[in-house]
Amino acid sequence: MPYVRLLRPQQWVKNVFVLAGVVFAGKEYGLGLEAVVSAGLAFACLCLISSHVYILNDIHDRAEDRLHPRKRQRPIASGQVSVAAALAIGVGLLVVGLGGAVLLHRGFAVCAGAYLLLQFAYTWKLKHAVILDVIAIGLGFVLRAIAGAVVVNVHISPWLVICTFTLCLFMGFSKRRCELNAMAAGNGVPPDAARHHRRTLSIYTPELLNHMTTLTAGLAVVSFMLYATDERTTDKFHTNYLVYTLPLVVYAIFRFAVLVEHGLVDGPTDVVLRDRPFQAALVFWGCAALLIVYQGEVLKTWFEGLTAVPG
Repeated sequence: MPYVRLLRPQQWVKNVFVLAGVVFAGKEYGLGLEAVVSAGLAFACLCLISSHVYILNDIHDRAEDRLHPRKRQRPIASGQVSVAAALAIGVGLLVVGLGGAVLLHRGFAVCAGAYLLLQFAYTWKLKHAVILDVIAIGLGFVLRAIAGAVVVNVHISPWLVICTFTLCLFMGFSKRRCELNAMAAGNGVPPDAARHHRRTLSIYTPELLNHMTTLTAGLAVVSFMLYATDERTTDKFHTNYLVYTLPLVVYAIFRFAVLVEHGLVDGPTDVVLRDRPFQAALVFWGCAALLIVYQGEVLKTWFEGLTAVPG
């Protein structure tokens, strides 16, 4: 269905960052069902708003998308959906999404509005600025995470911002690497198609992006280590066991890098939705993190009793 693909529902997975606040602060703040429902509604509002952004982006980039071997199949670029119809749907999504945000929580609405303005700036200007384009992507995810904390009225941890930003910088530069792979010679694209598709691809090179993904991957891992061993984190969860999930974090990031380097995926969403080893690492880490966050004290007592020396 072209009208369903127009909304890019597969991209909604990015909005799970809005749930970080209720998940990692739920026990500390004694959050209940009401907070979970609020976070779920916030997720739905951001999905509608982000679909509006994708539609505007596809309208704006329809000529450039026709140069890309995969993006040329998008509903607007391929002519399956007219610009007028897409614009009408996009406006409807924006009205419902922003209206719901205002009704849900004033602070959340401000965050949603800031996210929307950032995406407008990205579509019309920032995507053509080297490095700033990826920083804008990272800030978009940070705003999602902050919005999730605001909607359930919990403290916005600086670690939430740092870990989200560094991880998303890594994914953003990886996305540019995927675009270079797709636009490489031999993929059925015209000469200089990469430069015409996205101006920054004439400046980004595989070697430069390899340096950037290596650096940001390291920053993401170190940020997680510092978060997991920070005194405030261990006090909150009553254990330092979160740091022992580091091998899963490292594996997921390195698996992501391998898939991107060998051109096996189209981008971050493709990795999350299709790669089974990455999904397994994500699930195992999520289960371990939830166990530590909500049963950290019990887990610590049990493990200490298990390893205690008799007598």
